[in-house]
Amino acid sequence: MGIGRRAVLYGAGGALVAAATGCGAGAFRTSTGAAPATPVARPSGPLPKTTPWRPDRADIDPAVKLRAVQVVEAIGAWRPGQGGPAAARRRVAALGAAPSLVAEAGPLLPAADEAALQVIDAQYGGILTETASVLVVCRQWTPGHAGGTTGTTVDVRLRRARPHWEVTALHPAEPGAAARSLPTAAHRVLAHSRITLPPAAEADIRSGQIHESVLRALLRLASAYRMDVSVIRSGHPLDVFGTDRPSDHPRGRAFDVWRIDGHRVVDPATSRRLVETFMRDAAAAGSYNVGGPLRIPGGAGNQFFTDATHHDHVHAGFTA
Repeated sequence: MGIGRRAVLYGAGGALVAAATGCGAGAFRTSTGAAPATPVARPSGPLPKTTPWRPDRADIDPAVKLRAVQVVEAIGAWRPGQGGPAAARRRVAALGAAPSLVAEAGPLLPAADEAALQVIDAQYGGILTETASVLVVCRQWTPGHAGGTTGTTVDVRLRRARPHWEVTALHPAEPGAAARSLPTAAHRVLAHSRITLPPAAEADIRSGQIHESVLRALLRLASAYRMDVSVIRSGHPLDVFGTDRPSDHPRGRAFDVWRIDGHRVVDPATSRRLVETFMRDAAAAGSYNVGGPLRIPGGAGNQFFTDATHHDHVHAGFTA
């Protein structure tokens, strides 16, 4: 039975409800562009120490997220002298996953003698009884990058198997080249101290492909909250998971938030009042389609929705 409609460290370490036109994916389509995220400057010196990402015990299915992250960490981080596809295939094979996945790694496997990778968050792009999409948001450091750090978001596709969920495909984000000029709202979002953007989402905004309704809503919400964004456009499935209906994300008309005022949406200790208020404020900021872990009454039509995919983040979609 399908769910709702929208649905870093050295080395490797359902059943649901329909919602609205937000996140999610069908088959193996993922939003892409043409270039990896813009490097972020860091001081020269050793690569940073990272920590393995672990799912929350309250997750719908912690095992599916953990498997997706393990494959991304295995490909995207390596010790000195262990770079290149052949070594990456050995790391992936050691997990019991398909070495052929390395051919789909894209920006996860730059030409470098060593690399460190930190997973920032892993959220669902969709989860069904037998298949899932996990969006693994990460930063990566290599000595060869002039700025020191890059990163990407990988749409990891999986199917249920024993003893582990099986990773069947990787779709790294390709946000596109930076635009020559950006609207004022884009510059304000990029500079805002209360909006934390991962590499792919930052590159999405720099590409000029994000609708101003999204930018204005982020700025309005930032006046009241500190937000950690997970996904905006690239690295997200093109279609609502399990359907052929287009998602708002690839059109630059949506964003997802995984942490509000320092509290993870997935954490049961996070105040439900905080999450509900944020969802209502997202609607007030212009979102026609707000999804999250709570069933919220009110709103116009299907303005609010909840399902298993959205138990770990808040989605806000926009018509224009």
